[in-house]
Amino acid sequence: MHIEHPLPPEKKLSVIFRIEPGCLGPTGGEHIDAFCQFAHPKIATIEAGYVNWEVIPRHDKSLDEIQYKLNNKSLSNQQARKYLEKMSKDLDDFEEHLHEQLIELIEEYTQG
Repeated sequence: MHIEHPLPPEKKLSVIFRIEPGCLGPTGGEHIDAFCQFAHPKIATIEAGYVNWEVIPRHDKSLDEIQYKLNNKSLSNQQARKYLEKMSKDLDDFEEHLHEQLIELIEEYTQG
């Protein structure tokens, strides 16, 4: 399924992306909140027609780095995979692209 028009919010996949403070180096804990605010509008453009993003620090390692929800209900990775397949996307490729974007944003943030 190719999305030509954005889906209504209740049909969009919600993706909570928790970013480790350590990805910003040894003092990352001091910068992670500002980095998440910097990164959110840029990540929010990824697949925006069918994904709502939340970019937050990952202070609690017991929480998944990436969490999927639909209409405020948590989805398993298998359920998220099925959702993305309907959008002609692969979950592994989707997550890989997200991590590539994160690397670019870290470089942009630390050099800016």
